Amino acid sequence: MTDKLLNDWREKALQFEQQINRVVIGQQEAVRNIVIAVFARGHVLLEGNVGVGKTTLLRAVAQGLGGQYQRIEGTIDLMPADLIYYTYLNSDGKPCVDPGPLLKQGEQLSTFFFNEINRARPQVHSLLLRVMAERSVGAFNRDYLFPHIQVFADRNRVEKEETFELPAAARDRFLMEIGIEMPNDDTVLDDLMFNQRFHDVDALVAEIDSGLIPYYQLNEWFVRIQQAIEPSPALRRYALDLWKAAAEPGRYGISLSDVDMSQLIQAGASPRGMSYLIRAAKIRAWLESRTVLLPEDVQAVYRVTMAHRIFLNPIMAYRKDELMPALIDGILEAIAAP
Repeated sequence: MTDKLLNDWREKALQFEQQINRVVIGQQEAVRNIVIAVFARGHVLLEGNVGVGKTTLLRAVAQGLGGQYQRIEGTIDLMPADLIYYTYLNSDGKPCVDPGPLLKQGEQLSTFFFNEINRARPQVHSLLLRVMAERSVGAFNRDYLFPHIQVFADRNRVEKEETFELPAAARDRFLMEIGIEMPNDDTVLDDLMFNQRFHDVDALVAEIDSGLIPYYQLNEWFVRIQQAIEPSPALRRYALDLWKAAAEPGRYGISLSDVDMSQLIQAGASPRGMSYLIRAAKIRAWLESRTVLLPEDVQAVYRVTMAHRIFLNPIMAYRKDELMPALIDGILEAIAAP
């Protein structure tokens, strides 16, 4: 019975993925990673240039998931209290306090979208950390629980003025950090320019079946899927070597041009980060109709789950955009798969 249910859920997950790909074209890899994150119950940070579809993609995901949805815009004057409550004068001129976006839906809140998160101050990031890690927040002398919440955020890669870089602790809370790049297929670019269907985002997002995924069952199904996928002893050793190589690449024979490998890494991935890697890899195996975890599952999600968890020494950090992709490629090439 469990196998049949897992297969039924896989069909729904793949249908969900197909519908998003019809709405957000040319981003198949990003869409697959978000689907993995949804079933792995992890938070997602999107990064990309202006106008490449980050917000449209997240709106499409929220539409397909259904459940209660809230959104907030990151601004330089946003304060932590703005997520919890807001005050106003009613029609009688009396001051009133209403729940903010975090508290408005209570325990039914499922998708929380933080637009342009790097425009918000560190105080706001700090509050968000607790919500992401503990799925709860303290307010009005009590704790509010969000058992189903999944945070999706996006970050503008271009503008740096009046922005606040996310601290390492905040970035580590995200299961994945996904880059959204400009499509390079001329047919896709032509459609985005001239096909009127892609010019009305509201109508485009409405094409997705709302609540295709029974969202409030996802926590239960996350546990079942994780239990159903088994890693072999050899796969366990492979994942352990990938972890160690990320912290000490020189020890594993990994080298980068014009780089002293002994001075490159400040810190490797945390145990939490590695557990996230395996969670995501198991979901990928399930989507591929397997109950055994293979090296290609780990490799497929390694970059999006690990690149933001490997911290370069400050003297090398200015070359991060150049060095990190090369380092990830070097690790995957140097560590032999079983």
